[in-house]
Amino acid sequence: MTHRDEYRSRLRTADQAVQGLQSGAHIAMGMATAEPPALLGALAKMAEHGDVDDLKLWYFHSMDHAGDTVLRPDLLGHIRPRCMFLSSIERKLLAAQKAGEKSPIGFVPVAFSDSPRLFEEQVSLDLFVTTVSPMDKHGWFTFGTSNDYSTTAARSAKKLVVEVNPNMPRVFGASLLHISEIDAIVENTAPLAEVYAPETCEAEAKVAATIADMIDDGACLQMGIGALPGAVCALLQDRRDLGIHTELMTPALAGLIQCGAVTNQAKTTYRGRSVFTFAMGDRAFYDFLDDNPAIHSAPVNIVNDPRHIAKNKNVVSVNATLQIDLGGACNSEHMLGRQYSGSGGQLDFVRGANASRGGKSIIACQSTARNGTVSRIVPRLDGPVTTPRNDTHIVVTEYGWVDLKGKSLNQRADALIGLAHPKFRDGLANGL
Repeated sequence: MTHRDEYRSRLRTADQAVQGLQSGAHIAMGMATAEPPALLGALAKMAEHGDVDDLKLWYFHSMDHAGDTVLRPDLLGHIRPRCMFLSSIERKLLAAQKAGEKSPIGFVPVAFSDSPRLFEEQVSLDLFVTTVSPMDKHGWFTFGTSNDYSTTAARSAKKLVVEVNPNMPRVFGASLLHISEIDAIVENTAPLAEVYAPETCEAEAKVAATIADMIDDGACLQMGIGALPGAVCALLQDRRDLGIHTELMTPALAGLIQCGAVTNQAKTTYRGRSVFTFAMGDRAFYDFLDDNPAIHSAPVNIVNDPRHIAKNKNVVSVNATLQIDLGGACNSEHMLGRQYSGSGGQLDFVRGANASRGGKSIIACQSTARNGTVSRIVPRLDGPVTTPRNDTHIVVTEYGWVDLKGKSLNQRADALIGLAHPKFRDGLANGL
């Protein structure tokens, strides 16, 4: 049987591909742009018709395809999310929750780097569904924009169903999946979800300029999500021999590759290649990733392993936070009494950059929130500690920056108060 024959023998409609799923099953889906819309629609239909109940759905970072199907409010009694990182989809569901009601979202605290191990050792998956790039003549697909935990979940689940989409870029690296590993195939040509960075405000522009001044030629970059990392990248186009080893690949980082600022020649690991574990952007960005040998995809337990990150010199990790207390501890995931996002890979890269020779771990935020009415620098955090004070290195706001390493608690408090908005400084100094 040829690879093409094998492909045809596994080809199903979305409804056929998920037949046989039992109530109470544990399922997982590819995250972000790898969400498989046809398969998620088929699962939602099964729940809506009462064919299955009490499905446990495991995932990181949902987007609109999931929000329109398996995460519909009317299905939450039948499909029970086991979410490891909240997005706007879950935040809307939580906002609609009535007082006294049990949360519709089962949030699972876990470091992004540990999620593959979760599927190997703690969760017995009955089904994994994800979007992949088309098969080549040798019988190989790739996981495209979503390596992360997908490569592990796909091989740990009792059943693997993939949605083959020609819009999914074919990527190089440890991202291959063979036809022999797949139980069923569904074809779909739905456009990939596109993500655009929001515009940068004046305060973020000041923060970005401060951070850019800290990044020298030859630095190895990890950038988080949002407007700020994009603003930093826009200021680095005159640098030379930058490298990329990042959790998230974005159009802003791709722009540094395209302009020649990134060569990856100063890196120790994967020299000459930009390393990532998942990617989000626009169509032009996905086209850039497609069949590009300078881009290397790897599982998150490799990309986000602090020991692996630290093998490179001069790692610069840039991440945002919601709150910083006067000792330097950061809450980057909890707001207004609710879980807002998740720990993701922030601590992984904070520790990796700290352990890198010449590395810099940068935590950045505007000094205030809610239109200037709330200070992000606080005496005590309102939520969990995402980055412990022992690990926090450099903190940046629009009022400057401070290196917390080696400073006493009193020195830290004085320095962080100096980064707060002036109208909150006296209150912070008085412990208010």
